[in-house]
Amino acid sequence: MRVPARQILQSLCIAVAVALLTGAVVYMVSYLLYPVTGIVVRGAHMFPESEASSAVPDRASLLTLNSAMLQRRIESNPWVESAEVRKDWDSGIVAVEVKERRAVLDAEIEGHREVFAADGKRLPGLGGASLEQVELGEDQLEGILRAGRVLESSGVSLKSVDGAGAGGFRATVGGGRTVIFTGGLGTSQAKALPGIMSENPTARRFDLRTEGRIVVGNGRLQGSRRSNSRSGGSG
Repeated sequence: MRVPARQILQSLCIAVAVALLTGAVVYMVSYLLYPVTGIVVRGAHMFPESEASSAVPDRASLLTLNSAMLQRRIESNPWVESAEVRKDWDSGIVAVEVKERRAVLDAEIEGHREVFAADGKRLPGLGGASLEQVELGEDQLEGILRAGRVLESSGVSLKSVDGAGAGGFRATVGGGRTVIFTGGLGTSQAKALPGIMSENPTARRFDLRTEGRIVVGNGRLQGSRRSNSRSGGSG
C-alpha cells in the first residue's frame, strides 16, 4: 500500500521537531548542571586572554565544549607554540595552559623586516624582545631557520641570532653562550653540543662551522672536539 506523500512529510516534520526539542533539552540540562563559569589563561604574555574567551560561546557547558577545537583555535595564533585545555568540573573553570613562542631573529630581508621564532614561525612583532637587526638574503634566511630547528630539536635553546656574514651565523643560546654555525649545520654536531657545553662550563664560544667538529673557545680558541666523540653525547 502506497503511503501518501503528505503523510511522509508530516512524519519527517515530527521527527525533526522531536530531534530539535531533544537537543535543546540536553543542551539546557548540560548547561544547568555543568556551566562554564570562566576562562583562565596561564603562561601567556603576548596571546590575549580575550581571544580564548571569545572562542567559547555564551552559556557554554563543560559537557558540550569541544576542547580539541578550542585548543586548535588558540594554537592558530602565531604567538602560541602549544596549548592545553583543562576543564575543572567542580568550579566550571576552563583553564588554558599556553606555551608561547619567542622572537629570536629580527631580519631585514631585501628591504623589508621579518621577525621569526626559533621554529621558523613568522611573528607579528618582537614581543618585547631586544634583538639586533640582522641583514640577510633569502638563502641565508633559509639556512638560519633550518639550523635553528636542528639546534632546538637537539635540546639547545636558541635565544637570539646576533649576526650573519660570509663565514656563517652567530647566535646566543641558553646560558648566554655563543654558537657559530652555517646553514649546513649537521645533526650529529647539534646533538653533541649539549654534552660538550656541559664539559666546558667556562667556555663562551662554540664553533660548529667545520663539518664533524666543534671548536671550543673563550676569548681565544682553547681546542676542538669531534662531534662524534663518545663524550660529545652523539649516537
